[in-house]
Amino acid sequence: MQVDQTLDCKGLSCPMPIIKLSKTLKKQMKSGEVLEMIGTDPGSKTDVPAWCEKTGNTLLESKEEDGAFIFYIKKK
Repeated sequence: MQVDQTLDCKGLSCPMPIIKLSKTLKKQMKSGEVLEMIGTDPGSKTDVPAWCEKTGNTLLESKEEDGAFIFYIKKK
């Protein structure tokens, strides 16, 4: 998968990962680009998919590796 940017949210608790995700997509990325977001907050497992659905961005994949949650989000 082609990743255009990575956002490290490890160690951040809700709502900071979603706030950083929103700002990064809005201010630093173009439509169609893919953001890899890495976080450790367990709430991200439900928060990120819900945020994507609400905002119209596409969650391409999510996985868990070594205690971190990794999301691949395509900007609308």
